[in-house]
Amino acid sequence: MSAEVMGNSVQDCGVWTDTPGYEKKGLRPDLQCPGALQGKMPPQRCCFLGVETRTELRWENWKLGGEFTKTLLLKNVHSKLQKLRFRSPVSKFFTTLFPQMITLSPGTSFSLPITFRPLDRCDYQDSIEFQSNDGSFTVTLSATLPRHALDLPESVLVPPCAVLHQSQTTFMFRNIRQLQTWFQWEVSCPFQLSPERGVLQAHQECQVTVLFRPQEALVYQVEASCVFGEEGENSCTVLLQGLSKYPFLQVNASGQEEGFKVLEFGSVPVGSTAERHLEILNPCSITTSFSVSRMRHPALSESLFQCSVQKGELAPRTSIKVPVLFTPLEVDSSSVDYLSLRWPGALSKTLIKVTGACIGPRVTLSSSVLDFGCVEEGQEAKRSVVMVNSSSVEARYQFDLDASGNGVFSLEPAWGVLPANSSQSLKLTYRPQHPIGHHRRLACLLLHREPLFLDLLGTCHSEQQTPATLRPRHLVLYQKNWSRGLTYYPPDVLSAMLAEGKLQVDQEGALLLQEYCSQPDVVVPEERSPMEEYYQDCAGGIMDAEPGVRLSSSHITVDPPELTFYNSSSSSSQSVTVYNHTKGKLSLFWTSAKDSTFSVSPWSCDLGPLKSTSFRVSYTPRQQNTFHGAQLECFALYKVLRDFTLVDERTLCPSWCVTVRVSGHSFQPDREHFIPRLSLQRPQVVFPPLSLVSYRTVLLENLGDLPLVFRLDPEECPSVSVRPTSGLVLPGQHQILTLRAAPAEHCPVRLPISLHLNSSPRYTQQLRVVSVLEKPRVCLEGDGSLFFKPTAVGSCSQRPHRVRNLSSLPLRFLWRISGPDRRLLSVEPETGVLLPNDTMVQTWSFTPSEEMVYNLKPKLTFWPIQMPGCRKSRLPLKVVGMASKGSIQAECAVLALGEVLVGDCRTFQVPLMNNSTCPVTFSLTVLQRLLDGDQAEDVHGDPVALELDSMRGTIPAQSRLLIRSTVRPARRARYCWELTYQTLSSAGCVLEVPQPLCQVQAEGVFPTLEVTDGRCAGSMEGLSKLQLWSLFSLDHLNSYLKRDPAPPELTYRVPTRHSLRRCPSVFTSAMLDFDFSAAPLGSAPSSVLLMFENTGNIPVEWSFLFPEDQQIELEYWAETGEFSSTELHQMKVQDNRLFNIEPRSGKLQPGQQRAVSFTYRHDFTGPNRLPVLFKLSHGREILLNFMGVTVLKDKPYLRPTSTKHVFAPVAIGGFSPPKQVFELYNGGAVPLTYLVDTDPLEQLTADNFGHPVLQCLTRQGEVQPGRTALLEWVFYPLEAKTYSVDLPITVLEGDTLLMTFEGCGFDEQVLAESAPVQLMNPHMSVPSTQRLPLPDQVVYLSEERVSIGDIPVCSRSTRILFLTNVSHTDRVLYAWNITDQAVLIQPDHGTLAPGETSLCVLTLLASGSPSFYQLDLICEVTLEEAVSQYHQELQRWEQERERQNNEFTITEKDLQQTGSIPLGHTQNTQECDQFPQRPGPAVRKYKTLPPIRGSSSSSLVGGPCSRPSRAERRAQREASKVWRKPEPPRPSMLHLGVTARSHSLLEFQAFFPTLLSRHHVNRYSGHLASVRSCPMVSCEEARHSQWNPCEEARHSHKNPCEEARHSQWNPCEEARHSQWNPCEEARHSQWNPCEEARHSQWNPCEEARHSLWNPCEEARHSLWNPCEEARHSLCDQRPTSYLEGATSLCFTWFRCSSLSQAMVTRSGSGLPPADIPHVLHGPEREILTHVITSILRNLLDDPQFHLCLLESEAVPYYAQLTTHGRASFPTPPAASTAYLHGATPGEAPPPSPGLPPQLGTGEGLCGAEVTGSQIQEAVKKEHQLNVQETIRRLPEFCDLAEEVLLNTIQNLMVEAFLGELVLTARPRIIALPPVCNRRTSCGSARLSRAAAGPERSRETRGASPVLSSNPTNLELQ
Repeated sequence: MSAEVMGNSVQDCGVWTDTPGYEKKGLRPDLQCPGALQGKMPPQRCCFLGVETRTELRWENWKLGGEFTKTLLLKNVHSKLQKLRFRSPVSKFFTTLFPQMITLSPGTSFSLPITFRPLDRCDYQDSIEFQSNDGSFTVTLSATLPRHALDLPESVLVPPCAVLHQSQTTFMFRNIRQLQTWFQWEVSCPFQLSPERGVLQAHQECQVTVLFRPQEALVYQVEASCVFGEEGENSCTVLLQGLSKYPFLQVNASGQEEGFKVLEFGSVPVGSTAERHLEILNPCSITTSFSVSRMRHPALSESLFQCSVQKGELAPRTSIKVPVLFTPLEVDSSSVDYLSLRWPGALSKTLIKVTGACIGPRVTLSSSVLDFGCVEEGQEAKRSVVMVNSSSVEARYQFDLDASGNGVFSLEPAWGVLPANSSQSLKLTYRPQHPIGHHRRLACLLLHREPLFLDLLGTCHSEQQTPATLRPRHLVLYQKNWSRGLTYYPPDVLSAMLAEGKLQVDQEGALLLQEYCSQPDVVVPEERSPMEEYYQDCAGGIMDAEPGVRLSSSHITVDPPELTFYNSSSSSSQSVTVYNHTKGKLSLFWTSAKDSTFSVSPWSCDLGPLKSTSFRVSYTPRQQNTFHGAQLECFALYKVLRDFTLVDERTLCPSWCVTVRVSGHSFQPDREHFIPRLSLQRPQVVFPPLSLVSYRTVLLENLGDLPLVFRLDPEECPSVSVRPTSGLVLPGQHQILTLRAAPAEHCPVRLPISLHLNSSPRYTQQLRVVSVLEKPRVCLEGDGSLFFKPTAVGSCSQRPHRVRNLSSLPLRFLWRISGPDRRLLSVEPETGVLLPNDTMVQTWSFTPSEEMVYNLKPKLTFWPIQMPGCRKSRLPLKVVGMASKGSIQAECAVLALGEVLVGDCRTFQVPLMNNSTCPVTFSLTVLQRLLDGDQAEDVHGDPVALELDSMRGTIPAQSRLLIRSTVRPARRARYCWELTYQTLSSAGCVLEVPQPLCQVQAEGVFPTLEVTDGRCAGSMEGLSKLQLWSLFSLDHLNSYLKRDPAPPELTYRVPTRHSLRRCPSVFTSAMLDFDFSAAPLGSAPSSVLLMFENTGNIPVEWSFLFPEDQQIELEYWAETGEFSSTELHQMKVQDNRLFNIEPRSGKLQPGQQRAVSFTYRHDFTGPNRLPVLFKLSHGREILLNFMGVTVLKDKPYLRPTSTKHVFAPVAIGGFSPPKQVFELYNGGAVPLTYLVDTDPLEQLTADNFGHPVLQCLTRQGEVQPGRTALLEWVFYPLEAKTYSVDLPITVLEGDTLLMTFEGCGFDEQVLAESAPVQLMNPHMSVPSTQRLPLPDQVVYLSEERVSIGDIPVCSRSTRILFLTNVSHTDRVLYAWNITDQAVLIQPDHGTLAPGETSLCVLTLLASGSPSFYQLDLICEVTLEEAVSQYHQELQRWEQERERQNNEFTITEKDLQQTGSIPLGHTQNTQECDQFPQRPGPAVRKYKTLPPIRGSSSSSLVGGPCSRPSRAERRAQREASKVWRKPEPPRPSMLHLGVTARSHSLLEFQAFFPTLLSRHHVNRYSGHLASVRSCPMVSCEEARHSQWNPCEEARHSHKNPCEEARHSQWNPCEEARHSQWNPCEEARHSQWNPCEEARHSQWNPCEEARHSLWNPCEEARHSLWNPCEEARHSLCDQRPTSYLEGATSLCFTWFRCSSLSQAMVTRSGSGLPPADIPHVLHGPEREILTHVITSILRNLLDDPQFHLCLLESEAVPYYAQLTTHGRASFPTPPAASTAYLHGATPGEAPPPSPGLPPQLGTGEGLCGAEVTGSQIQEAVKKEHQLNVQETIRRLPEFCDLAEEVLLNTIQNLMVEAFLGELVLTARPRIIALPPVCNRRTSCGSARLSRAAAGPERSRETRGASPVLSSNPTNLELQ
């Protein structure tokens, strides 16, 4: 867009400009060329017609009164010479050179100067036009004033943006003028422009950034206004367009819960970090930003989940994976956290629940007790134990045992890391120093786990002392005795108590007090946890119950349990006190290594009951600047146990071991201590916020190469205790510290504990401990309220409700619902555990019992899971629910599924609707019944064919539910299922009686297939469709296909290879024959095309299975090799592919059709058979026996369609039995002669008392190859029974065929109305129209079968057929081959242009005797191009034959020597001289062609496997050299079947009284012969032909009647449709066709042959004038219809043809005599019939004839036909008519014989006062009436009227077919045009039918010129 400013107006071209005060001259250009760079735009150059130049010259900086010149450069860039002419500018302001021719060579240029002289201050514009031979182009000249103008786009489209997001784009705008301009942008939200203001120099560009920040999802179109100019006086706008959408993000996680996604980490090892990914997908087309944050969690809890991606941006249709880390710290705990995904513009947020569980090591010892047995003093014993880690987490362990040899027991390794799912063997050594029994309970510390304990037992014996031996069972008894408080007594005391009976021994051997004695000073400890036991052992046996109170349940304790020597480097000692808490005397023994830096004195002593003693522990380092540490052991045991003789086995007590942990260093005060390198896992220790003692472990690992010592000061944090508080950690080893705390309410949040390392304050670290008491808190969704939707009474409504744990404690909860409310309200789960920060979705169920509103208040009770006995918290919940009643109904009352395949299933949905306000729970019931009454009783045993996926369910309120259902019909029947429902309660109980819901109807069907059409081709081309239907048993096939399959047929529902034999088993009883008839060897294959149609409503899969298709293929070794004759024959047929089907299988949709080709090859002589299984998937199986016969070429073969023929039933007692026909087909290659042996018929006659029951009218005959002969029979039963006779039919030089003929006679009186007298056609199912086209078929019949039905004898029946040429390029010739005289087709031959249709009239002439008509008419169709090519080849062949017959070659060797040349070859000699002479044989002028032979088909001997002999091969080679005579093209055949049955008149009137009026019975015997001999031919040929048959006959010696008798041509019919009028022609000629016919030698009627009476002659000399009669008939009577007028014309013809003057003479009264002879017989009658019919038709079509009738033409045209020499009949007496007969005016006409003498001679006329004309008129009218009455009574008149009417109707149909007549037009009134008086040379102004068709009206077609509205009038178009 460009902005050019002199004002503020906007132009359409996108340029803002205004020139106030100035006048604009010319037009501005519409285009401005924006540049991409700053600075001045380069000139734009373009190429026009090979000339490169600028499109525009512009002057900008100009002043008034000056001249400014610019140069226009023209450069020829073409490769040829250019010559240009130019037109100068029109205006006077632009001038240039005088117009001249500019010549430009290739590559050269021409400069054209143009001068601009301005006279006014305005814009100027002009142009220069250049012209060349190739065209012209224009260069624009413009001059503009300096002004401010900006070039900027019309609109700017910003990329789509999400709501509350932003997007941006840029655009350039430029100052296109020489003036500096200032600009400022103004735009409204949500757009922002940057920079908003600035200054542009001349031709400077500026980039503007458009920022789009939408607040709503809209389509934004905002105009940004730019103010520019010197003072902002100009402005322009840019349309800013932007689209914003609401953003949407999808989260793909591993799980899904109600309300949020779930990201599960599963079980993660403690201390490790697991990573999972959240996939965030942006499916929108806009970029969206997002942020991920954690939800608020409890203050004291630490989030174990970390998300590194806090925010980001997603491009359209992309995704990002956000990593989430999980680092668990507490073993056997589950962690829950929530991540919130938000994005700007979103209507809601997405919550992601993150869960994970922490797992720790699971370590076990192979044994908890290790017994070393008895060891001598100074010896050692070794044992091993296996440590197993069965988890996927590595385990860090440490045994609380001195590793420096200060103990009796030692272990290797004492510390280490046990990998996941592994085990390790530990070796233990027992080195006793004192002869006592040793027992130590060794603790194995595990990181993040409670410690394990291993009991070590060993007994040391010496020579002086033998203590009692300790066994593992003693430990078991000791634990029980200790729990009973008996171990505090020495064994001797217990032994005495046993002796005294105060103690007893239980079943396990433990001691039991007889009487319980209270001992308040003895504390019986409770069962301790492993961590408490370890803590007590580390504390020297003292247990801290409460702060400041120390209790001990141990038998012996030591204080202090730990000693440190960190103050000085010299030797030092500290005391340790041992306490005896038993009632007996103890012996104490300290164990220390010999070279140890730590020693105890005294090392042994005895300690009395309840006494204490002190020992001195000395630290004596042997090396300075080192660290030392040890664990000193002290074993204590009852003194009596030192001698086993003083101890009872039952009171034996093991020893106790207490330890003192000592550590120290020998660093000098001025020496620097070692720098520690350590790892401290979990420097922050978090204890559960419960008022319970809890334990945590911390790992201290020495990562350096030097040992380190540590010490924790317990005084800093009294509420937290650590074990051990000090110790030595060797390089590479670790120390597991155990912390113990009990959180209190007022304790600080974090408690620091100092960890002193290496006894130096420089290396002190802090261990942070979090131990705070927290109260459990729970939050309920909905502020403690829960509302239920309306619920049906007795039903259950559920509602989810969330409960969240806001504390860091796992809580156990329990819902408490009052007793009466439990029937109405329930929750699931009712109890459970809430993890810290976890939200649980609970399902509440509301089951109302009555219709009302409920208010319920359940309570939630919860408490910490670690403190089940603490005080519980409660939280109430308000529940509100409403109950109502509901019902359901079906959307459709009746659901019709249509047809369903039996055995198959169909799935559908039943829509159910709930229109009530509450959900309804229902139960459905299905009741099945059959709509077919005959199968209603059989359905009870069938299973219900309707299956519902869900018989029960719940429909929400105002909702629709689709019930998925399946129908599996078991039989072919119409099913009806009634669905009822019952409402259910929440417990599944029925609340009401069944209610009707809907009905489902379906029909079980099997696949149906039907043969709808069939065609024969190849060798079977001569067979009709009716014969094909019989040979292939197609009626039976269709009937079988309609039946239900038997159960065995459904053994294999689909085609399957199931048989191991070559002849598979047959599972069907339906078997049919497919007979391919017979054909000669080597002939074309017999091909049959069948059209299969799926007449059902379900798809059908079909297949034809040969035996090899059903056989399972076996390996070669599995074949037996023994085959039967049947198997060998089938193998032969299948291997040679004699039978073939294409395609063999397929699938047809409903209504679809498919053509299947069946082919039989004639390669082997003899009969061939093959069983083929026709299989419908899930349907019928039909075994088709393919049969075909191949005969030798020279052998005749008679092939009937069946060996048994059944005649139609015939009534007994009749006088005229009908004739019936039987077909014989010649399947050979030669004509055959047959002979029927009638001896069995004579015997049958003799058996029936001489009555001829069965007669053969055609006993012998000849049948052409591939054709069918009809044998006529008369079946005349004598009795009402079935007759059967076997007749041999002998074939000359062939075989004899034995046929069985059957016929049934019936009694009409017995059967009455059910008598089979109608035409019972057994092949009524044969289609009458062609549905299956043959390959390359171009002509089609409208009907292939015509059933005329029942007709009376001597009647004529006509049908109209159409032949259509469907080709678009080929013309075809057709000819009807009719051999039966009872049928006639008009026209019988003709030509069809491409796309043309011909109308054919089929006429059946019933004979005088009743007959059955079963005719096969063949129409031969040939391509006209093929016929033309045949004639051309035949002409060449005949020319060559003529040349070879007349030409010969002289081959004498001495031809040149003798010089004798035949005379006839002189010219050939001259031609031969032109060739050079060569030695050798004589040179021939012409090469002799092979001899020409007649076309004969060579016979093929044998099958394809027979090898021809040498003579045969030589004969074939010779035959290949012969130029055979061309054979005519083989026409294609169209079969037309005609069936009818004629009855006698009495029989027809009795059985078909209503049909008698539809038929006309010809009572004239010669009628059939006359009509048969004069067929109608094509009128189109005669109409377009120039040939005149009358003229031809007049100048020739031929007799047209004789020609017509022997030909198919009908001249009368030709004349009827042509321009030629035979009567008009005959009127001007000397030839009389009637006279010729009278003298003809041929006359089929004997009576007519000897008759001397000529009707034409009589008509010529008759008193009656046909034209006058027709004129009075048409004008005076005015017939009201076309047919009535035709009837009147029939009277006139009869008067012309049948009355003579002799009749009038012999009858004085004027009436015809009684012995009137027959009108006409034979060819005379037929010629006159058709000639007069043509004359009458032409007269009706001639408007001039109508005018002549009205104007009373003086001289009728027929008078010219009169001959003067043969006036032998008298003329009328009137003088005014004398000239009609050639008499002179002076001659008196002879008297009329029909009048009185006085009237005839003219005498007495005046006396009677009656004029002669009046008398003559009266006599004439009376005579006319008498004649008409006589004619009406003649049968000949009725026959003729029928012929005229039939011919008229046929002509109307022809004209309607050709489009010349509209039969459906409504009657209308049309004014006649003026009558034209012009006549042709023949006296007629009749136009051709094609030319005058659009101009003619119905009034000009034979009707009088009056206005008529009779609906029977026809309109011709």
